[in-house]
Amino acid sequence: MNQKVSFYTLGCRLNQAETAIIRRGFEAEGYEVVNFEEPSDLVVINTCTVTENGDADTRRLVNKINRVNNSAQIALVGCQAQVQQAKLLDLPGVQWVVGNGAKMELAKILQNAGTDTPQVIAPAIPRESFTIPVIGIDYSRTRANLKIQDGCDFFCTFCEIPFARGRARSREFDDILASARQLFQAGRKEMVLTGINIGTYQFQNRNFMDVLSNLSAVEGVERVRISSIEPTTVPDLLLHHMQSDSKLCRYLHIPIQSGCDGILQAMKRKYCVAEFMDFLRSAYEQVPGICLGTDVIVGFPGESEEHFEETYNLLLYSPFAYFHVFSYSDRDHTRSRKFPDKVERSIIELRSKRLRELSYRKRQNYFKQFLGERVTVLFEQPKNGYWTGLSENYIRIKVKSNLNLENELVPVRLREIDQEAMIGTIV
Repeated sequence: MNQKVSFYTLGCRLNQAETAIIRRGFEAEGYEVVNFEEPSDLVVINTCTVTENGDADTRRLVNKINRVNNSAQIALVGCQAQVQQAKLLDLPGVQWVVGNGAKMELAKILQNAGTDTPQVIAPAIPRESFTIPVIGIDYSRTRANLKIQDGCDFFCTFCEIPFARGRARSREFDDILASARQLFQAGRKEMVLTGINIGTYQFQNRNFMDVLSNLSAVEGVERVRISSIEPTTVPDLLLHHMQSDSKLCRYLHIPIQSGCDGILQAMKRKYCVAEFMDFLRSAYEQVPGICLGTDVIVGFPGESEEHFEETYNLLLYSPFAYFHVFSYSDRDHTRSRKFPDKVERSIIELRSKRLRELSYRKRQNYFKQFLGERVTVLFEQPKNGYWTGLSENYIRIKVKSNLNLENELVPVRLREIDQEAMIGTIV
């Protein structure tokens, strides 16, 4: 009887892409993949360590597995496994802690690894360009995450990612295109470009714009979407390309982190507020209907009430449609851990709450401009009596239909707003 394995992914879209690839490796080794909630012989958790919440999520999952599936062996892989090896190895039921330098070969490693004592497997992370020999298809999603890059050289003072992921490196250009073709052949119509710092993509004489233009030319690909991209890495030609290429989604998620220049300097970010806002206004004016999103960190050491209000007001009057709000937490490998003037947790929670409420209002206002408009939706799945999917400019849309709309691109007329989504009718 084949051994059963299940997977759980914490954190970012890149982790989702990599879990799908790791899963293919287990299938090739003869494992039967089952849902996380089902009993299995092995549970693989792809971890996140961006904030202390990610660390806590790992502990909660391990405790849950020990309660409901206590005969399973647990493999913790990825970012937290890279930087917190000893802590994770002490968790009950954990047999393997596998860092980012080895996790993609996890299935082969475990085939040859002993089970007598818990093991850490964390070789150095290479700096060379890379290929991915198999495509990873997440069958629970209609959009394909396409990994083009990994690692980061920026070393922002709050961020542990360069230690967890290694230095910036890019996937070989032809390998990206080959994977996109395979994903289309497997039925995927939208490619979401993922990585840690994707705007720094560079392989031989190819750059990020080369990736965009060539992916749009892949036969069968209907949409190309850029995931989070650092503001100083956005190519000069991107906005023009977004205007002229109907396959490139009118969507940018650009982390600002703070609306205060003093805090940005302490974070070692590579821009000032004025530069960021100039680009944002240019994007809003040049690309009609573009959805602009961002990340913001609340409670960075030294953030006063005045600093926070600067950030709040900048977000209030900006063309952002939404923002992801992160509460600052110390990370073991970061410089900000040693900074003075830490902000009290209760204050961070209150400020975060205000920003999340503002983000909700901004999203509602963004939706209003599309009432009565016709958009094309890539539908994903039925939920609570509706089919749900995304427009190219990242609006979650729901329709009532007796048809099977999964993975179909369908024109929809938007009729009303429903909290974090819009409701429409098929045209």
